[in-house]
Amino acid sequence: MTLFRTELEKYLIEKGFAKENITIVDGANDQATQSGQIDSFIADGVDVLIINLVNSSSAATVTDKVVAANIPLVYINREPAADEQQRWADNNWNVCYVGCDARQSGTYQGEIIGDLGLDAVDFNKNGKIDYIMIKGDPENVDAQYRTEFSIKALTDAGFEVNKLDEQVGMWDQVKGAELVANSLSQYGNDIEVVFCNNDAMALGALQSIQSAGRKVGTDIYLVGVDALTEVVEYVISGDITGTVFNDHFAQSHNAADAAINYITGAGNEHNIQCDYKKVTKDNAQEILDSLK
Repeated sequence: MTLFRTELEKYLIEKGFAKENITIVDGANDQATQSGQIDSFIADGVDVLIINLVNSSSAATVTDKVVAANIPLVYINREPAADEQQRWADNNWNVCYVGCDARQSGTYQGEIIGDLGLDAVDFNKNGKIDYIMIKGDPENVDAQYRTEFSIKALTDAGFEVNKLDEQVGMWDQVKGAELVANSLSQYGNDIEVVFCNNDAMALGALQSIQSAGRKVGTDIYLVGVDALTEVVEYVISGDITGTVFNDHFAQSHNAADAAINYITGAGNEHNIQCDYKKVTKDNAQEILDSLK
């Protein structure tokens, strides 16, 4: 989101906005804090709001208050539920979502592992892919879809899977390290793949994998989502198997364009999709160059 915010501001300025007319605040991963910030923006009479929700389950409440203030609203990155988006269409509100489909990111995680082949992944030779799953916020649709579709990609490809453990890491690196350390202590060499819903938790997982004397690519595999610079560097070095690029360039540009469309009266579709990209050793350097 730091990359997203930086690119969003840069692009808005390129499109003619004055820097002093762009206000960016951090909800600090607390919905009450963010709701207070939204109330302040409404009171200030802003022309348009771009919101990355702390909790996607709060979308209906946020939408109602912003629409009541007659302010156009662009949600980014964390996707409100389908029935909430249907409300926007049914009422013809100036509300839209810009982001990538989290189902695609999960699918790509599964495909990164599946593309290695069973012979490469099945270290214990039981004919299955034995894995643990480290989830983000369980209320978040991205966490739900990444958890489901990463495994669905494997089963759809004909692999038999065995879930050894599934824990909630709340997107946090320290928590990810702790959970993976616990799982490695409990299940040891039976763990063949560690799926993490985001890269921060994957970085934590890597710390615990290395502390346990395991080596990614040799006796265990590890995947995340976001393509953080540090993680992409680890993909290049082989210390992380792969990640999925959450394209902040496309998302921030589309969000800015949607905001401009609302301000100028052009309007938008209610759901504006961007694509994720798989990141493996084959293309990691190219992705890294784009991030710098």
